[in-house]
Amino acid sequence: MNRLALIVLRNIWRLPGAYLKLCRYAKYPERYPEAERWAHVQKIMSWVVQTGNVDLQVCGKENIPQDGSFMLYANHQGMFDVVALAATCDRPLGAVYKKELKNVPVLKQILESTLSFDMDREDVRQSLTVIQNVIKEVQSGRNYLIFPEGTRSKNGNVMGEFHGGSFRAAAKAKCPIIPVAFIDSFKVLDQKGSAPVTVKMYYLEPIRYEEYASLKTVELADLVKGRIARAIEKGLS
Repeated sequence: MNRLALIVLRNIWRLPGAYLKLCRYAKYPERYPEAERWAHVQKIMSWVVQTGNVDLQVCGKENIPQDGSFMLYANHQGMFDVVALAATCDRPLGAVYKKELKNVPVLKQILESTLSFDMDREDVRQSLTVIQNVIKEVQSGRNYLIFPEGTRSKNGNVMGEFHGGSFRAAAKAKCPIIPVAFIDSFKVLDQKGSAPVTVKMYYLEPIRYEEYASLKTVELADLVKGRIARAIEKGLS
């Protein structure tokens, strides 16, 4: 059976109510505290993990700052990456995502509930506007997620290029960067079948602004990619 179908079947009795509540949060986010909206998103994503035959092994949650804003930069293997991040990061997150996901049911409402931004990678002006918006949000105290590869890797645990421009938001906001490494997350929703699968996820030590202030964004991209690559190599050994 397809894993997504399995997840839907196992949660069919609670999805209608959860979806209606999510729609309210998405339509009127200003009416509800961010912590309340995030708790609901977390609950839904936790259901996906618990009912999807996934053994999600998480290390380094203590590296998530307990106060102050931050940005997560993760390697991108598939749709489960977002599920795992939302299910395990206890502090609310927004995200920068490709515009093609803007109208996917459920995902659309989650992204709107978390005040996330869709990016058109073919439109330079729109992309710059998104980065400026993220900078303002982070400076105001919110946290954001970016996948610096821009799209999911087609090579399993082998990463693609990290784009330096995606690090401009963190550099301008002068916030800590938390690298996140995924191993085998592509096996959950990007492969056929629903057999049990183990996914490893590592929240790595924060990179403070003082550590990267003198770096160009391309150099910062290489630094973050290097740390994630070492975590993946260690996790696979």
